[in-house]
Amino acid sequence: MKRKLPKYVQAWVDHDGRAYYYLRRRGYPRVRLPGLPWSPTFMAAYEAAMSGPRTAIGTGRVKPGSVAAVVAEYLDSQQFFGSKSAGTQRMRRGILERFRLPPNGDRPFALLPPEWIEALLDSKPPHAARSWRATLRSLCQFGVKRRYLRTDPTANIKPRAIKGDGFHTWTEDEISQFGRFHPLGTKPRLALALLLYTAQRRSDVVRMGRQHIRDGWLHVKQEKTDKPLAIPVHPELRAVLDATPSEHLTFLVTATGKPYGPNHFSETFREWCDAAGLPKRCTAHGLRKAACRRFAEAECSGPEIMSISGHATLKELVRYTKAADQAKMARNAMAKVVIR
Repeated sequence: MKRKLPKYVQAWVDHDGRAYYYLRRRGYPRVRLPGLPWSPTFMAAYEAAMSGPRTAIGTGRVKPGSVAAVVAEYLDSQQFFGSKSAGTQRMRRGILERFRLPPNGDRPFALLPPEWIEALLDSKPPHAARSWRATLRSLCQFGVKRRYLRTDPTANIKPRAIKGDGFHTWTEDEISQFGRFHPLGTKPRLALALLLYTAQRRSDVVRMGRQHIRDGWLHVKQEKTDKPLAIPVHPELRAVLDATPSEHLTFLVTATGKPYGPNHFSETFREWCDAAGLPKRCTAHGLRKAACRRFAEAECSGPEIMSISGHATLKELVRYTKAADQAKMARNAMAKVVIR
């Protein structure tokens, strides 16, 4: 049974899978704790931090009421920790850490004009701009709640339209090309199978291990949504797993035997694609879209596909199934029409 962390201790895992532990108590400075939870070194530092003086976060480092000060307070609040998944928290923390750097961090938070925020978002690529907008909106709503702002300056800022269909959906020829270059029993082929036959995100695939397979079902709890899924193990995936030896808690490990972080995995997967002669448009996320395309072409219903992919709405799923073979689906639809 997994032991709980001591009171006020929170864990943060970086993109390479390394865990860091902090004592985070409202009204007190954040303290990083060394060692593993409950170890003598860890507990000695924990006791010392718990008996430390109450100090306003950021004292001596940031100006009260500045962007940097409000960001620090927000990152230490229940609004930040209580409403989003670990993956979303990690993404938003990264954005806010960049946002509060000089010269932005020294600006008075109460004087953030909508025009300045809109110009900042316009300087970002469309997908990044949407993440920044959602993050800054949450921060500004916190600012209104804590009375640093009278109104939310992001309230009327609309997201920019994203042209195109986002990540490229792998074609069957591209999938075959990757498989021909990376044969059965190799780590790249295992990565391809996990992405293609589970329809999960890279952040979930890198955490999968044999302990998640029970009675022919793969049990996943999506990092982004915290949604639990039970997915039947496809025969092709079973064949790849049986052909690929593994002695670790995760199927995919680095050369040193450690689990991949999502970013490290993407970089490595790019190298595997380059080695196979595939274009830059072929990414790990494109295989999630290819899996959904295959389901659509097999005449699976929207709810059936969502039960595996974990998409929350049909509208969201449509973007993933746009690449389904239109001619094949049209032929299937026409064949179902009964002419009287």
